Amino acid sequence: MYELSIEDEIVKHLPLVERVVSRIKIKTTEYERSDLFNIGVIGLMDALKKFDPSKKVPFESYATIRIRGAVYDEVRKNGKISRYKMNQLNQYYEAKDAFEQKNKREATDAEICKVLEITQAQLNDVYDSLHYLASVSLEATLYKQDEEGLVLEDTLQDHTLILAEDNLVEDERKQALQKSVEQLSEREQLILSLYYKEELTLKEIAEVLGVSIARVSQIHGKVIGKLKGKIEEELA
Repeated sequence: MYELSIEDEIVKHLPLVERVVSRIKIKTTEYERSDLFNIGVIGLMDALKKFDPSKKVPFESYATIRIRGAVYDEVRKNGKISRYKMNQLNQYYEAKDAFEQKNKREATDAEICKVLEITQAQLNDVYDSLHYLASVSLEATLYKQDEEGLVLEDTLQDHTLILAEDNLVEDERKQALQKSVEQLSEREQLILSLYYKEELTLKEIAEVLGVSIARVSQIHGKVIGKLKGKIEEELA
């Protein structure tokens, strides 16, 4: 029986790479779509090398995870968020959650700054980090949490046996997201709508709100942080 060469297999599955990459929502401007496609091809090559037919898993399903994983790994590896900033972000969440559980209300920026013993400028840096994380992967930012805190990585891990995502969990997440968004102020909902639904740039949103581009980044990060907290309450 004639077997395709590795080169032929790669060419055969290039449309799969294109489909997978086109569905990856990364809003950072550091990568062109062609860059992500090339990274996806590397993921495809890795899938072709490691695929085990005896596992009874369709190759396209296995390759999809490898392709997506390769793209997210690359973005994470070269991201602007250092381990120090990730630690700052986790400290922010801990302080915010502890304050709000104790006082039964939302913490103000001033109160968070007091608890963390930081300035408003330093807190704005935290919001900028949140903005960047959400721009790279909104799902990972809103839902992913491990024993060390928030992490920026693909939620699909490298398993030899691929499990289909639990539809019930997905439905619960969607419902929690909808309820949480409805609890935000009109201005906060407007920012999310402009950024994710209308897909306006930071500059365009800044013009709509009458603030600076840097301020839009901080406001967006703050809204994402608030939204994450509300989603966790809903899912709990």
